[in-house]
Amino acid sequence: MRTRLLSLALAFPAVLHAQGDAALVARAKAIHAKVLSLDTHVDIAPANFTASGPNYTQKLPRTQVDLVKMEEGGLAGAFLIVYVGQSPNLDSAGYARAYAQAIEKFDAIHRLTEELAPARAEIAYTAADARRIHAAGKRVIFIGVENGFPIGADLTNVATFHARGGRYLSLAHNGHSQLSDSNTGERDGVWLHNGLSPLGRQVIAEMNRVGMMIDVSHPSKQSMLQTVALSKAPIIASHSGVRAICNHSRNMDDEQLDALKQNGGVIQLVAFNSYTKCDPARDLPREQARAAAMETLRKDFGITATNRREQQQQIEALPEARRNAYLAQQEDITARRYPSDPPATVKDFVDHIEYVVKRIGIDHVGISSDFDGGGGVDGWRSASETLNVTTELVRRGYTEAQIAKIWGGNLLRVLERVEQIARQR
Repeated sequence: MRTRLLSLALAFPAVLHAQGDAALVARAKAIHAKVLSLDTHVDIAPANFTASGPNYTQKLPRTQVDLVKMEEGGLAGAFLIVYVGQSPNLDSAGYARAYAQAIEKFDAIHRLTEELAPARAEIAYTAADARRIHAAGKRVIFIGVENGFPIGADLTNVATFHARGGRYLSLAHNGHSQLSDSNTGERDGVWLHNGLSPLGRQVIAEMNRVGMMIDVSHPSKQSMLQTVALSKAPIIASHSGVRAICNHSRNMDDEQLDALKQNGGVIQLVAFNSYTKCDPARDLPREQARAAAMETLRKDFGITATNRREQQQQIEALPEARRNAYLAQQEDITARRYPSDPPATVKDFVDHIEYVVKRIGIDHVGISSDFDGGGGVDGWRSASETLNVTTELVRRGYTEAQIAKIWGGNLLRVLERVEQIARQR
């Protein structure tokens, strides 16, 4: 009898823990079903937006996001991204090529919502649109423009992109543009503008005029601080992390966070492994060997792009058998021959959210994934796992009202203010 009582006593805490977890998950599900969860950065490939082949209306095997995965994970909406990589050719020919690439992605997103799946997804042009679309049970699709390079030297392209649905734009990506220095200048200390260019300053004023949010995730720190000083409207960082936790040039330091608060803006924390978790004790020789093996693999398969997103597009363009062979060899290199250090998790990601909440307040933080552009952490590898982020927020004691702010309310507040300022100008 005494043995039985002892075994029950030992087991009871585990039972309580399991019951507590079940109750927590149930509460998270109830909250997640209500809030307008908005991921502010999802990259796309136009090939996934055609009527003739597999597309975003289906569960695609090679993407982290599509409408099915959004529906499965309860992800209410996303900013699909018009991204063009930075070219060193800051001339009319380079601008023309970039503009054409941008228009191709704008057209792809409109094709999804207007032809392929109008009953399941709709483009939002305003914060009010987002709430209406969500209430109707459809996926909310916003458009973000990553890199101002396609604007070229023509200021009227800001209004053109806004008319096509662009609701935020960053003035640079990785590499200095004609508008702004990039965070990548930290690698070698070489800068082109020491922040914003004269044209970049004009673009900021034009974005304020038309009602487009200014995104400071990829530009340099000086560019970001100059933007805060110039903008008449609050700004966003569409997919960045916290530098105090992970010292990476793509992340924002405390001075930038404080400036963002004074501006009334919001930082959308990004679930990108190498911006979420920095391990100074990582195995450098192993990383070098893995990088060399990957370089050889790309050469063997004719993958010539240096940018990760463009590499992915070239891989997707390979014939199916050759693409599968490439992916199998890539997995062998990265998962078996040279495995990485333990990846970042949803808990590591929410640590960034908590830091910002404590530093500048609950009204200035949001969420992004950078899915299909390199993003993802353990527990949130695709849109179908989105509930796990809400569950971790509930685990840490955030209320439904607070979670609603973090998941989209703060971003929509900024957008509404940007819209209001544009109407007043």
